[in-house]
Amino acid sequence: MRQEQLHSLPTLKKMRAELRNNLTPAEEEVWHLLRKHKIQGLKFRRQHSIGNFIVDFYCAALKLVIEVDGAVHDSQEAIANDKLRDEILHELGFKVLRIRNDEVFLTPNEVINKIKASL
Repeated sequence: MRQEQLHSLPTLKKMRAELRNNLTPAEEEVWHLLRKHKIQGLKFRRQHSIGNFIVDFYCAALKLVIEVDGAVHDSQEAIANDKLRDEILHELGFKVLRIRNDEVFLTPNEVINKIKASL
């Protein structure tokens, strides 16, 4: 798949909009930290599609994907799915940063530092 065909597939448009309108509390908090170029002037998108995946946050300038994970990601099946997804995204040239929900609420400054360190 060519790079221009990877992003914002029309078939996922409705689902992306639904996800943007129904962010989890942790995603809302991370969006508050990222929006309006707050981290080193970089633009992030929320609920952006790459291929058939919809990622929580994406910075095109750095090809950086940020995923905010809650307890639903703790099952063996979810762990395996996330690993496969991350491997595919890496093969396509994207860097994936995973942040846990509890990190977002308990240590937001560390989350910001973790994001900055990944830049």
